[in-house]
Amino acid sequence: MKPYWRLLLLLPAVLLTAGAGADAGSLTPMAQLGKIMYQDLDFSYNGTQSCLTCHHHSAGFADPDNRRDPYTSVVSVGADGVSKGGRNAPSAAYAGYSPVLHWDAAADGYVGGMFWDGRATGLVLGDPLAEQALGPPLNPVEMNMPDDDAVVQVVRDSAYASLFLQVFGADALTDVPSAYNNIGRAIAAFERSDQVQKFTSRFDRNQLTAAEQRGAALVAQNCAQCHSTAPAPDGAKALFTNYGYVNIGVPANPLLAGNPTDLGLGGFLEGDYRSAAPLIDDADFAAQYGKFKVPTLRNVARSAPYGHNGFFPTLREVVDFHNTRDVAAWPAPEVEQNMNTQDVGDMGLTSLEVDDVVAFLMSLTDDLKMQP
Repeated sequence: MKPYWRLLLLLPAVLLTAGAGADAGSLTPMAQLGKIMYQDLDFSYNGTQSCLTCHHHSAGFADPDNRRDPYTSVVSVGADGVSKGGRNAPSAAYAGYSPVLHWDAAADGYVGGMFWDGRATGLVLGDPLAEQALGPPLNPVEMNMPDDDAVVQVVRDSAYASLFLQVFGADALTDVPSAYNNIGRAIAAFERSDQVQKFTSRFDRNQLTAAEQRGAALVAQNCAQCHSTAPAPDGAKALFTNYGYVNIGVPANPLLAGNPTDLGLGGFLEGDYRSAAPLIDDADFAAQYGKFKVPTLRNVARSAPYGHNGFFPTLREVVDFHNTRDVAAWPAPEVEQNMNTQDVGDMGLTSLEVDDVVAFLMSLTDDLKMQP
């Protein structure tokens, strides 16, 4: 059973759901369940780490430790306090719009999936976000739980077990694989809720300054190929990503020296994806080497550092890189194959225009307080 103090921490969220109505805010029972599990430290082997640890609202649902020190902390530390991943933790916000990984003929590229390399494809559960939520608890570098049965047992022993049964059925904790998949579905429901996908920035409220308006126009003109300014599929305001993949030529991060070359989407397609769903040939996965998921620009001012490996500590630097990669003294790209040479590298923006772009990006920050 959980230690008594852990039960006390989780009890308010359970009571909110039991009370339903206005106290539960806009959350459905499934989303409320997901929120509780999103914050459950016992999903890590030693009770020290939850989803919230590395995807915290204060950091735009990215890693708050990296945000506090983006010059020297670029990847998340695991529950053991020592192990480190090879990639910067992306924001969990607005990820719920990413479709199942697929080839998009109109975009001439892969779209969808989760993680920087798309490996949570959505082909198993029909939901990439739910599949992504199932990865960290079993990852030995992250939460390091021994198996899915151990995670399900955490739910069985929890103060919110009855809520899990209410949402998924009286026998929902009997079959371990099914229960584990439902953990992912519930967490995804919370991440899709308006407590995470908020649309509450000054951009959404039409409160842009003159500089921010100029920056918005520059983004629409120069960046929308990847950071789409079109409305979301459900009619919500722009998501500032097309959920595709691109190699912008990010240099290798010297803070991660010793790590193998990161091939991104191409590396995943060459390995696990091809064996699980042999839909591509050798030429196709090689054409994806060095490509990484296009992140949303929403809350980007709070989610430093930037790039799949955290190479850029500040927002100004990553915008400068997009603007001057090919005409300034930047280090060589980690993967030279398949680099985008049409939209990145020599955008011709002046220093003042870069300032305006950065100002606009800062206007995309939501009200990031976590609701009870």
